[in-house]
Formats: sequence, structure tokens, C-alpha cells
Amino acid sequence: MNRRHFILTALVSGLGPALLAHPARATSAQIEVFKSPTCGCCAAWVDHLIGAGFDPVVRDVDQDTLWEMKERAGVPPELSSCHTAFISGYVVEGHVPAGDIQRMLAERPNGLGLTVPGMPIGSPGMEMGSQRDAYDTLLVLRDGTTKVFARHT
Repeated sequence: MNRRHFILTALVSGLGPALLAHPARATSAQIEVFKSPTCGCCAAWVDHLIGAGFDPVVRDVDQDTLWEMKERAGVPPELSSCHTAFISGYVVEGHVPAGDIQRMLAERPNGLGLTVPGMPIGSPGMEMGSQRDAYDTLLVLRDGTTKVFARHT
């Protein structure tokens, strides 16, 4: 077992079950964010969260570890983005607006969490002046399917 595999296994086996198994338990605004150490848009998304009152704990990991975490959290490649976060038993994948995360925490839907697949221009952390793509925040259900949680135009 190499060091990276050991660390990933420790993270996922120690954090994963606690983070994903009981979404109704925790109410903290602390969010754990896993990202590449060189990704500027991830850092901008973290700043967006801070501005909305969240308390992010940022973990810089290599790409292999990040993709393994996504897979273990139930995020398939077609729903993925550049960073993965965990809060109160939910996974948050990609450039999900803070307001959508707050709504998810208030409503406690029965699902794995939220995703904004890809990197839509104009989503938090992906601002480019007045350019803006329409995009959806998706709720990832426990069976792997999705439904639209919020529309952003």
C-alpha cells in the first residue's frame, strides 16, 4: 500500500461513512473541500462559501486521490467537476452556489448531495465578467439518478 492509497483509505474509511451515512445529524456550516492545490477556480469557490458564512476546511490533494474520492462518494464522471466537498452527510461536487447548499441543509433531501457538473461560466468561482451560462444544480439521488434542484439563468 503506497502513501497516497493509505491516506485516501484513511480519509474515506474514517470520514466517508460519517459524512455520507447520516445526513440529518450534523448542522455545522463547516464544509470540507478537496481540491487540486493549483486550481484557481476552486479557491474562488471557497471564497464564495466564506462570503456566505460557511467555514471551509480546504484539503489539497492530487488528481488521482480526488477522482478516487468522487467515485467512493458516488459521483460518476459525468456529474463531476474540479473539486469535491462534504458537509453534514452530503457531498457537494463542483461550483454549487452557497444558497443551494444552504437550501439542501435546511430541506434535508434524501440523496447523496448536490452537483454542478462541469464548470459553467458564471457559476460561483467561474465568474468571467458579464458572461454567464445557464446551468442546473442537480440533486444526486441514492440510486445514482439525478433531479434538478435549482436552475440558474
